[in-house]
Amino acid sequence: MKTSVSVIKADIGGCPGHSTCNQKLIDNAKKILKKSRVINDSYVTHCGDDLELIMTHGKGVNNKEIHKLAWNVFEGLTDKISKKEKYYGAGQDLLKSAFSGNVKGMGPGVAEMEFEERKSDPVLVFMADKTESGAWNLPLYKIFADPFNTAGLVIDPHMHDGFIFEVLDARTGKTVNLTSPEEIYDLLALIGSPSRYIIKAVYSKKKDIASVTSTQKLSQMAGRYVGKDDPVMVCRAQSGFPAVGEVLEPFAFPFLVSGWMRGSHNGPFTPVSQGNARCTRFDGPPRVIGVGFQVTNRKIIGHQDLFDDPAFDLARQKSGETADYMRRHGPFQPHRLPDDEMEYTTMPAVMKKLRGKFK
Repeated sequence: MKTSVSVIKADIGGCPGHSTCNQKLIDNAKKILKKSRVINDSYVTHCGDDLELIMTHGKGVNNKEIHKLAWNVFEGLTDKISKKEKYYGAGQDLLKSAFSGNVKGMGPGVAEMEFEERKSDPVLVFMADKTESGAWNLPLYKIFADPFNTAGLVIDPHMHDGFIFEVLDARTGKTVNLTSPEEIYDLLALIGSPSRYIIKAVYSKKKDIASVTSTQKLSQMAGRYVGKDDPVMVCRAQSGFPAVGEVLEPFAFPFLVSGWMRGSHNGPFTPVSQGNARCTRFDGPPRVIGVGFQVTNRKIIGHQDLFDDPAFDLARQKSGETADYMRRHGPFQPHRLPDDEMEYTTMPAVMKKLRGKFK
């Protein structure tokens, strides 16, 4: 039986500011999805000010009914709650006025995969706020290509052949498939520039889907600053794929990602529980939450808050120290992003104001 997992998210209004998603939005989204006959099961949460819809069904990826359901949730709650109660940036990720068959290119972030259910299918969903789509590059490389992170690449015969990485060039829209371990150096040459080259998906050498990410560049779709992309990622685990613990291990290191305040700063990617997925300090630091569950007959079984664990306390402490260090740079690089990554922020308006003063 083929099962599909669709994760679709959108910022339809923060309360207060860009810090978090009001519980009213989450509760109402749950009610709408629970009544729907389009999907088999669902789970709703938030990361920062992004409303996150996780849905299981049998309709495949890019399905019009699934995307319309998500769009109706976002649009309906924007009109009934966010705008009425004047949430900040109400509906900011809804860039079009009417649904056109697929939410890709309309603002919301989307990560979907379809697979034949195994005897046991653990699925992990990661959701981020105040960062960009390329934030998954480093953990995905470590999960599927680094034996110092994933012991199974060495000792598990089912993973020993390595994986295939589909990499998107965000500027051209073209993709390239690179294999590990054969083409690791070529792979790193690209994904080490996460603002341009983004890991879109990972497959086993047998072409089974292992992971998929959202690659929508929100600012480029809007042609102006509307916040970072706040991406999502789905990973399958165990039985030919990395173990759950191997998938989680990269997040024990709070590596630097771009985003944070006004999408214009570098900061530590902080693993937090769902209860702490509120972006507060300097509208951050960038956050990541993880939800793990079994997919069984298209149902979501036993969902767990993966970072609600003292094992990640040291990462959170290191993140706080790193945030202190970066913040002391103030408006200077490397805390502030390089000029070429500021082109979709408020920086162009500042330069336009000063243009006539350059001599």
